[in-house]
Order: sequence, then structure tokens, then C-alpha cells
Amino acid sequence: MTQQDGRERWALVLGASSGFGAAVSTAWARAGFHILGVHLDLRGTIAAAEAVRDGIAATGVEVTFYNVNAADDEKRAGVVASIGELFAERRAAGHEPYIGAFLHSLAFGATLPYITTDEASKELSRRQLEMTADVMAHSMLYWVRDLFHAGLLGRGSRLYAMTSEGATLAVPTYGAVSAAKAALEAHVRQLALELMSQGITVNAIRAGVTDTPALHRIPNWEHLLAEAERRNPGNRTTRPEDVADALVALARPETHWMTGNIIGVDGGEVMGQRDPSR
Repeated sequence: MTQQDGRERWALVLGASSGFGAAVSTAWARAGFHILGVHLDLRGTIAAAEAVRDGIAATGVEVTFYNVNAADDEKRAGVVASIGELFAERRAAGHEPYIGAFLHSLAFGATLPYITTDEASKELSRRQLEMTADVMAHSMLYWVRDLFHAGLLGRGSRLYAMTSEGATLAVPTYGAVSAAKAALEAHVRQLALELMSQGITVNAIRAGVTDTPALHRIPNWEHLLAEAERRNPGNRTTRPEDVADALVALARPETHWMTGNIIGVDGGEVMGQRDPSR
């Protein structure tokens, strides 16, 4: 079930316990990938994370979740080492495992204005700006590089990062995230350039505005959601399952010549206003 060219396919998802990460993890499991999930959940949300993990296990694949901060260097090194040990055990049992699919879906950042005229204490700080870029952009590079040097990727690996239309727009209080998404897209292009000779592709998925826990952290998120629905020719907003379906298709071997792209999965939302007669 999980074999591809005689190899055992695994998928690694950062942000696996909710939103896009949970939907994609589940969809990839149904498509036959064993699942490795990294998430950060505390007492209030850990039960939901465990439910996602149990749902994946119910599909019949192997699943391992790591509840750690994916943006922490030591935690990342620990997870990469753990995966290396797991793969060594699988090889000893006669399998040939590799990470056939990878998703960077980390959505944690500051949503504050750059400049205010009333309360300077609420302006975006340098620490918040750097944290947002590190979590939502730079960590993509660090994970991919560590996985590559650990020998966990292979020819045919498909690497993806979640971006948004906000990478090219100015939205109130979204500046730090917008900058991070723009940097993330630049990292995707550079990684695609450097890894194509290894048979590894790297692309970004530009989802439409989606009702996820991450969206709820943005001030006035209800307005963003309503505006996205108004503009979308599909008469609704994007759902996590829409992105999951696309990534199942994109993780196939036939996409080997697609790399360095920003791929829209938004029902046409980015095009503009839908037909007002509908």
C-alpha cells in the first residue's frame, strides 16, 4: 500500500494537528503514506491533536506525532534524529523508507501594525518581526536542509509550503506575516533551484482564505472571510480539504517536472469578484 518504486513512502507534516496540516496528513494517509506529524499543543488543544492522530491511524498506516516547537533548533534536530532511527529500523526489517512528501504549514506570528499614532507600545517589535519570519519562513529552509543531509529525502520527494495571497498584498496588521510569506516563497524558489538536480521538487501552495484556527488569530478575521466568499467564483471560501485533495494529486510521481511554483488552490478567489448575478 505504501510502496512507490519499491520504496516505502512517508510524509512529514509540520503543523499536523489542525487546519491545513491535519487535513493534508489525513488525506496523505488515505493515499498510502505513513505519517510523521510535528505539532505544538498544550492542555487546551492536545485532545484535538490526539484525535487527528487516531484518525490517521485508523486508515491503517503507521503514524508518529511529535509534540514539539518546530521552530526550535534543538527540537528539530531531535525529531530528525528520531526519524533517522525509525528509518534505520525499517531498513533492518527489509524496507526502503524515504520522505516522499513534506508540508510546511506553520502559522504562528505577530499581527500588529508597523506604526501607530496613539499607543507605540502596540507597534510591532523587532523581536516579534524576527520571530514571525523565523517560524513561518526560515524554518522551511532549516527543516529541508537537515532532512536532506540526514539522508531522509530521496529522488521523487515532493516538498510543499503553505503561502497566501497576503504575500503580495498590504493588509492591516498583517505586515509581519506578509513579509514572512514573501520570504517563504523566495526560499521555495531557491530550494527548488538547488534540489532539482537531486530529483526533489519544491513548490508553494497559495490557498484561499480558509476558516482555520490560524485565521482566527488575525484581527477582523470575520471580515476577511466574508470578503473572500464575496470574491470567490465558487460561491464559498476555501476549505482545508480542498488543499488536501490538491496535495494528494500533486504528490504523485507525474509531477516531477513541476518545481519552484506558487500554485493557487482557491477556487479562483485571487482573480477577483464573482459574477454578481450568482
